[in-house]
Amino acid sequence: MTNQEMTSTWKYHNLTKHSYSSIRTNPHYLDWANQPSPFKVYPDVEPIPLPREFLQSNMPTLEAIALPNLEPTGEMKPSLDQLASILFYSAGITRKKTYPGGEVYFRAAACAGARYPTELYVVCGALDGLPAGVYHFSPGEFALRCLRLGDWRSVVVRATGAEPRIASSPVTLVYTALSWRSTWKYRDRAYRYHFWDNGMILANALAMAVAHGLPAQLVMGFVEAEINQLIGIDGQQELALSLLALGYTPEPAPLLTTSEALPDLQLETLPLSPSQMDYPSIRELHAASSFTRASEITEWRSVRIERQSPETTGQFFPLSFPPEYQLASEPIEEVIRRRASTRRFARKAMPFADLSVILDRSSRPIATDFMKQSVFELNDIYLIVNRVDGLMPGAYFFRQEEAALELLKEGDFSREARYLTLEQDLGGDASVTLFFMADMKSLLDKLGNRGYRAAQIEAGIIGGKMYLAAYAMKRGATGLTFYDDDVTEFFSPHAADKSCIFVTSIGIPGKRPLY
Repeated sequence: MTNQEMTSTWKYHNLTKHSYSSIRTNPHYLDWANQPSPFKVYPDVEPIPLPREFLQSNMPTLEAIALPNLEPTGEMKPSLDQLASILFYSAGITRKKTYPGGEVYFRAAACAGARYPTELYVVCGALDGLPAGVYHFSPGEFALRCLRLGDWRSVVVRATGAEPRIASSPVTLVYTALSWRSTWKYRDRAYRYHFWDNGMILANALAMAVAHGLPAQLVMGFVEAEINQLIGIDGQQELALSLLALGYTPEPAPLLTTSEALPDLQLETLPLSPSQMDYPSIRELHAASSFTRASEITEWRSVRIERQSPETTGQFFPLSFPPEYQLASEPIEEVIRRRASTRRFARKAMPFADLSVILDRSSRPIATDFMKQSVFELNDIYLIVNRVDGLMPGAYFFRQEEAALELLKEGDFSREARYLTLEQDLGGDASVTLFFMADMKSLLDKLGNRGYRAAQIEAGIIGGKMYLAAYAMKRGATGLTFYDDDVTEFFSPHAADKSCIFVTSIGIPGKRPLY
């Protein structure tokens, strides 16, 4: 596999690490006059408005994020109303706020710095109320724009190496990132954020699919060039990240004949800003982790990572759950509309039962083309417990198979939690801060450069589910960035060979005490 030359991943990962000194010597500033537009606009393509009278599933959030992927039982084709609901509650605009510099449109899923680089495309056969075609989703207008008319699902089937769930899917959602929206603020490190942001959207989309009784599967193995051509992106400034197979039909997508060449799209889009800066490190890693042949995808999917649980060294604290009847029952739609990113934690304790529910429900398996459905495979979760009733303050390791926390070291580490999260008060004021960590060497040896994408997006999905679980239980949550090597050092020797991938803090929202 060309995907196996791993120097590109290590080069990028090391280049984009945060450290105490790198943050203080970084000359970057935000050029507000050149801020990218939050919307991709096709000026010559008419919008097709989507239904705004959303179907209400009334499924409790804690069920929607925890139930396993539905197995197909005959035709399960999404209606246009269901598709509109999934698009809105995963990538739609739920509120807007006016600031001195302009308006900010907040979306259904959390995103680093509210940059919202993710674009979404719909590739579908004929649906009731929507002709077969390739569409771009416009969240600003809550509309679709038709880029290609006709059933082009077979192109996606070919691009994914005939992945069975794609082949039987009436709808495939294609997620991309317009890098400049994130690099404007986060520079080279933005490539990591692309997958965190995409993962957050997928957490919502997967939950909404369950709520509407539709099977869904994340697909990370595809030939970039074919997907790029289908949706008309350059693969340089806009990058294909993932696919979501949605629904089921026993009728396979029609096959393309050799004479049916895919014509290039010649559709104008408005520039995001007056000028853009290029970040070659992102393009280089994306190219190094791309597939060029279907045979590479087949080989990649055949790999299985055997999780090796670390030797037990500390005291176990089994997760403690409240009775089912006491669990929050707020519907998934209401929680998504209410969700935000907590900006202040009140330094108050949350019950261990709340943390137990959040860990349990958010770590349930997800359906993908690269993992078996037993446990999350690529990330381990470490915790700094600051204030949790029923747990002594300290550093912990989440043993998912045993449904328990293992105490690694006891003590008040709220000051360290603050420092590790780029010296942000949120990390230390939260009840608990969770660090997603991966054994990069083992991961890359097994899955090649593509494994880096997979680890980042898995962390984003789990983090997104934690957001939803926390808000369902009237708690707050926020995603934070971090000092890479300092996190590893703090959790060592237990995490000596692991790299930090993502961080989430959870706690009681409120005014920060003065003391």
